[in-house]
Amino acid sequence: MIEFVLDAIHGAGIKKVIVVVGFKADSVSAALEHHADIQFALQAEQHGTGHAVMMCADLLAEHDGPVLVLAGDTPLLEGESLAALLAEQESHSAACVVGTASTEANAGLGRIVRDATGEFLRIVEEKDATPQEQAIQEINTGCYAFDCRRLFDALSQIRPDNKQSEYYLTDCAAILKQQGLNVIASATLEITEAIGVNTPDQLAEVERVLKNRTETTNV
Repeated sequence: MIEFVLDAIHGAGIKKVIVVVGFKADSVSAALEHHADIQFALQAEQHGTGHAVMMCADLLAEHDGPVLVLAGDTPLLEGESLAALLAEQESHSAACVVGTASTEANAGLGRIVRDATGEFLRIVEEKDATPQEQAIQEINTGCYAFDCRRLFDALSQIRPDNKQSEYYLTDCAAILKQQGLNVIASATLEITEAIGVNTPDQLAEVERVLKNRTETTNV
Protein backbone atom coordinates (compact mmCIF):
# COMPACT_ATOMS: atom_id res chain seq x y z
CA MET A 1 0.00 0.00 0.00
CA ILE A 2 2.77 2.42 0.87
CA GLU A 3 4.23 1.91 -2.61
CA PHE A 4 1.29 3.92 -4.00
CA VAL A 5 2.11 6.73 -1.58
CA LEU A 6 5.76 6.60 -2.63
CA ASP A 7 4.71 6.80 -6.29
CA ALA A 8 2.82 10.00 -5.51
CA ILE A 9 5.79 11.38 -3.57
CA HIS A 10 8.15 10.71 -6.44
CA GLY A 11 5.59 12.13 -8.85
CA ALA A 12 5.74 15.39 -6.90
CA GLY A 13 9.49 15.53 -7.46
CA ILE A 14 10.52 14.79 -3.87
CA LYS A 15 14.02 13.31 -3.57
CA LYS A 16 14.43 12.53 0.14
CA VAL A 17 11.92 10.32 1.95
CA ILE A 18 11.75 9.35 5.63
CA VAL A 19 9.44 6.49 6.58
CA VAL A 20 8.45 6.26 10.24
CA VAL A 21 8.19 2.61 11.27
CA GLY A 22 6.76 1.12 14.45
CA PHE A 23 4.55 -1.97 14.41
CA LYS A 24 6.40 -4.73 12.50
CA ALA A 25 9.17 -2.23 11.78
CA ASP A 26 11.59 -4.86 10.48
CA SER A 27 9.06 -6.20 7.96
CA VAL A 28 8.20 -2.72 6.67
CA SER A 29 11.86 -1.74 6.39
CA ALA A 30 12.69 -4.95 4.54
CA ALA A 31 9.84 -4.40 2.08
CA LEU A 32 11.08 -0.91 1.25
CA GLU A 33 14.84 -1.31 1.39
CA HIS A 34 15.08 -1.41 -2.43
CA HIS A 35 14.26 2.31 -2.49
CA ALA A 36 17.63 4.08 -2.42
CA ASP A 37 16.12 7.42 -1.38
CA ILE A 38 14.38 6.17 1.80
CA GLN A 39 15.61 6.54 5.36
CA PHE A 40 13.83 5.04 8.35
CA ALA A 41 12.91 6.56 11.70
CA LEU A 42 11.82 4.22 14.49
CA GLN A 43 8.78 5.03 16.61
CA ALA A 44 9.27 2.31 19.23
CA GLU A 45 6.19 3.38 21.18
CA GLN A 46 3.17 4.86 19.42
CA HIS A 47 2.00 8.08 21.04
CA GLY A 48 0.26 9.75 18.13
CA THR A 49 0.97 11.44 14.83
CA GLY A 50 2.93 14.32 16.32
CA HIS A 51 5.11 11.86 18.22
CA ALA A 52 5.77 9.98 14.97
CA VAL A 53 7.11 13.12 13.30
CA MET A 54 9.26 13.88 16.37
CA MET A 55 11.14 10.67 15.59
CA CYS A 56 12.43 12.30 12.39
CA ALA A 57 14.20 15.15 14.21
CA ASP A 58 17.74 13.78 13.88
CA LEU A 59 17.33 12.96 10.19
CA LEU A 60 16.05 16.48 9.48
CA ALA A 61 18.43 18.35 11.79
CA GLU A 62 20.31 19.89 8.86
CA HIS A 63 17.28 20.48 6.66
CA ASP A 64 16.20 24.09 6.19
CA GLY A 65 13.23 24.21 3.86
CA PRO A 66 9.86 22.63 3.17
CA VAL A 67 8.84 19.20 4.41
CA LEU A 68 5.79 17.23 3.35
CA VAL A 69 4.10 15.08 6.01
CA LEU A 70 1.81 12.27 4.83
CA ALA A 71 0.14 9.10 6.09
CA GLY A 72 1.43 5.82 4.72
CA ASP A 73 -2.01 4.21 4.38
CA THR A 74 -3.53 6.64 1.85
CA PRO A 75 -2.82 4.96 -1.51
CA LEU A 76 -5.00 7.27 -3.60
CA LEU A 77 -2.74 10.31 -3.22
CA GLU A 78 -1.76 12.02 -6.48
CA GLY A 79 1.62 13.54 -7.18
CA GLU A 80 0.01 16.65 -8.67
CA SER A 81 -1.83 17.35 -5.42
CA LEU A 82 1.32 17.02 -3.34
CA ALA A 83 3.23 19.28 -5.72
CA ALA A 84 0.43 21.86 -5.39
CA LEU A 85 0.74 21.81 -1.59
CA LEU A 86 4.49 22.39 -1.79
CA ALA A 87 4.05 25.16 -4.36
CA GLU A 88 1.53 26.95 -2.16
CA GLN A 89 3.79 26.67 0.89
CA GLU A 90 6.65 28.19 -1.09
CA SER A 91 4.68 30.94 -2.83
CA HIS A 92 3.12 32.18 0.42
CA SER A 93 6.18 31.52 2.63
CA ALA A 94 3.74 29.62 4.84
CA ALA A 95 4.69 27.96 8.09
CA CYS A 96 2.13 25.30 7.25
CA VAL A 97 -0.29 24.42 4.47
CA VAL A 98 -2.98 21.91 5.44
CA GLY A 99 -4.47 19.95 2.55
CA THR A 100 -8.25 19.82 2.86
CA ALA A 101 -11.26 18.39 1.04
CA SER A 102 -15.02 18.55 1.54
CA THR A 103 -17.43 15.70 2.12
CA GLU A 104 -20.76 14.98 3.77
CA ALA A 105 -19.30 11.63 4.83
CA ASN A 106 -17.07 13.25 7.43
CA ALA A 107 -17.39 10.69 10.21
CA GLY A 108 -14.09 9.98 11.94
CA LEU A 109 -12.24 12.78 10.18
CA GLY A 110 -10.64 15.92 11.58
CA ARG A 111 -12.63 19.08 10.86
CA ILE A 112 -11.19 22.37 9.56
CA VAL A 113 -12.31 25.25 11.78
CA ARG A 114 -12.22 28.71 10.18
CA ASP A 115 -13.06 32.16 11.54
CA ALA A 116 -15.84 34.43 10.26
CA THR A 117 -13.62 35.67 7.42
CA GLY A 118 -12.73 32.17 6.28
CA GLU A 119 -9.21 32.16 7.70
CA PHE A 120 -7.87 28.93 9.19
CA LEU A 121 -8.09 28.63 12.97
CA ARG A 122 -7.40 25.01 13.88
CA ILE A 123 -8.06 21.34 13.18
CA VAL A 124 -10.31 19.54 15.63
CA GLU A 125 -10.44 15.75 15.85
CA GLU A 126 -13.94 14.26 15.86
CA LYS A 127 -13.66 12.88 19.41
CA ASP A 128 -12.76 16.37 20.68
CA ALA A 129 -15.25 18.30 18.50
CA THR A 130 -18.38 20.08 19.65
CA PRO A 131 -21.68 19.22 17.88
CA GLN A 132 -21.29 22.39 15.79
CA GLU A 133 -17.75 21.43 14.78
CA GLN A 134 -18.82 17.88 13.96
CA ALA A 135 -21.20 19.32 11.36
CA ILE A 136 -18.31 20.91 9.42
CA GLN A 137 -17.85 19.24 6.03
CA GLU A 138 -14.34 20.52 5.26
CA ILE A 139 -11.96 17.88 6.55
CA ASN A 140 -8.26 17.41 7.10
CA THR A 141 -6.79 15.01 4.52
CA GLY A 142 -3.72 14.32 6.65
CA CYS A 143 -1.41 15.95 4.08
CA TYR A 144 0.71 18.91 5.17
CA ALA A 145 3.48 21.08 3.77
CA PHE A 146 5.49 22.65 6.62
CA ASP A 147 8.49 24.88 6.94
CA CYS A 148 10.78 22.35 8.61
CA ARG A 149 12.17 24.61 11.36
CA ARG A 150 8.70 25.91 12.21
CA LEU A 151 7.37 22.36 12.35
CA PHE A 152 9.83 21.18 14.97
CA ASP A 153 9.40 24.34 17.01
CA ALA A 154 5.66 23.64 17.13
CA LEU A 155 6.21 19.95 17.91
CA SER A 156 8.17 20.95 21.00
CA GLN A 157 5.06 22.73 22.28
CA ILE A 158 2.29 20.17 21.71
CA ARG A 159 0.90 18.25 24.67
CA PRO A 160 -1.25 15.07 24.92
CA ASP A 161 -4.15 17.02 26.41
CA ASN A 162 -6.93 15.23 24.54
CA LYS A 163 -9.21 12.22 24.90
CA GLN A 164 -6.66 9.99 23.18
CA SER A 165 -3.76 11.17 25.39
CA GLU A 166 -1.71 11.46 22.21
CA TYR A 167 0.54 14.06 20.63
CA TYR A 168 -1.51 15.33 17.70
CA LEU A 169 0.37 16.61 14.66
CA THR A 170 -2.78 18.61 13.92
CA ASP A 171 -2.10 20.82 16.97
CA CYS A 172 1.00 22.19 15.25
CA ALA A 173 -1.07 24.15 12.76
CA ALA A 174 -2.97 25.97 15.53
CA ILE A 175 0.26 26.68 17.45
CA LEU A 176 1.87 28.23 14.39
CA LYS A 177 -1.29 30.27 13.76
CA GLN A 178 -1.24 31.56 17.34
CA GLN A 179 2.36 32.66 16.83
CA GLY A 180 1.15 34.97 14.07
CA LEU A 181 2.65 32.86 11.29
CA ASN A 182 1.00 32.16 7.96
CA VAL A 183 -1.05 28.94 8.09
CA ILE A 184 -3.24 28.04 5.13
CA ALA A 185 -6.01 25.47 4.79
CA SER A 186 -5.97 24.66 1.09
CA ALA A 187 -8.62 22.63 -0.74
CA THR A 188 -6.11 21.15 -3.17
CA LEU A 189 -7.02 17.47 -2.80
CA GLU A 190 -9.93 15.31 -3.86
CA ILE A 191 -11.79 13.58 -1.05
CA THR A 192 -10.74 10.16 -2.38
CA GLU A 193 -7.11 11.08 -1.69
CA ALA A 194 -7.90 11.22 2.03
CA ILE A 195 -9.12 7.62 2.22
CA GLY A 196 -6.98 5.68 4.67
CA VAL A 197 -7.24 1.91 4.68
CA ASN A 198 -8.12 0.58 8.11
CA THR A 199 -11.10 -1.66 7.29
CA PRO A 200 -12.14 -4.10 4.52
CA ASP A 201 -14.76 -1.58 3.36
CA GLN A 202 -12.12 1.13 2.95
CA LEU A 203 -9.88 -1.30 1.05
CA ALA A 204 -12.77 -2.12 -1.29
CA GLU A 205 -13.41 1.60 -1.87
CA VAL A 206 -9.74 2.19 -2.70
CA GLU A 207 -9.74 -0.73 -5.14
CA ARG A 208 -12.87 0.67 -6.82
CA VAL A 209 -11.29 4.11 -7.27
CA LEU A 210 -8.03 2.64 -8.59
CA LYS A 211 -9.97 0.54 -11.08
CA ASN A 212 -11.88 3.61 -12.28
CA ARG A 213 -8.65 5.57 -12.64
CA THR A 214 -7.12 2.78 -14.72
CA GLU A 215 -10.17 2.53 -16.95
CA THR A 216 -10.22 6.32 -17.44
CA THR A 217 -6.51 6.34 -18.31
CA ASN A 218 -6.95 3.56 -20.86
CA VAL A 219 -9.88 5.22 -22.67
